[in-house]
Amino acid sequence: MLPKRTFGNTGIEISILGLGTVKIGRDQGVKYPQSFTIPDDKKAANLIALAHDLGINLIDTAPSYGNSEERLGTLLKGQRDQWVICSKVGEEFQGNQSQFDFSPEHTRFSIERSLQRLNTDMIDIVLVHSDGNDEQIINKYGTLDVLAQLKAEGKIRAFGMSTKTVAGGLLAAEKSDGVMVTWNLHHAAEVPVIDYCLKHNKGVLIKKALASGHATLPAYKDPVEKSFEMIFGHAGVSSAIVGTINSEHLRSNVENVELALLKNKLLTCKR
Repeated sequence: MLPKRTFGNTGIEISILGLGTVKIGRDQGVKYPQSFTIPDDKKAANLIALAHDLGINLIDTAPSYGNSEERLGTLLKGQRDQWVICSKVGEEFQGNQSQFDFSPEHTRFSIERSLQRLNTDMIDIVLVHSDGNDEQIINKYGTLDVLAQLKAEGKIRAFGMSTKTVAGGLLAAEKSDGVMVTWNLHHAAEVPVIDYCLKHNKGVLIKKALASGHATLPAYKDPVEKSFEMIFGHAGVSSAIVGTINSEHLRSNVENVELALLKNKLLTCKR
């Protein structure tokens, strides 16, 4: 079973591997190396059941992931208490392209809509889905301030931002419960944000841990295990979100996480 880490100082315990659900709701405008078919309800339900059996309790979605939220609202019926749900605000996907709205009005509307779609009265973690202008979103629109209000109202348990810059990640971490940042074998520029979060007890979710599938291509030797060994060797990482609709890939990911944790433990013992 996968171990859990706490998301910053929120008290929310999440499995160190989370299940991303882009592929159960959207197959357009994605950057995966191979095309795929969105699974039907039976296949999606079986995947979620397998994830649970493997020790995963964190599931990641967003309004921009097609009908992912609506499907999860049905697929998780009767098992809501077994899952920590992370969703987003700010990005919509319409007409095969992303559109962004970080205004207070849209932020509140988006949360109310997600609550309905997910068939829940509270979302565990909500992140601002940045368009890359991290600091402007925080300083101009006050999106994080609105999420803080929604947390005080009991509609969300924790909030933060999925950032794309180091400066934005540091600012978001300062003003929220945690962040989502990119870290993989190709990209390590945002590690200073993770270092800050460790020092200040903020939560960290890793996106693109396998470079949207590109890190698994043959050019790399043991890329998945190496990716997880690197990521989970950092005590500041709460969880890595990896999306898949393939049950064998899911099992393999969990096995590689366990191997990476074992190697990190052995290395620590030798020091």
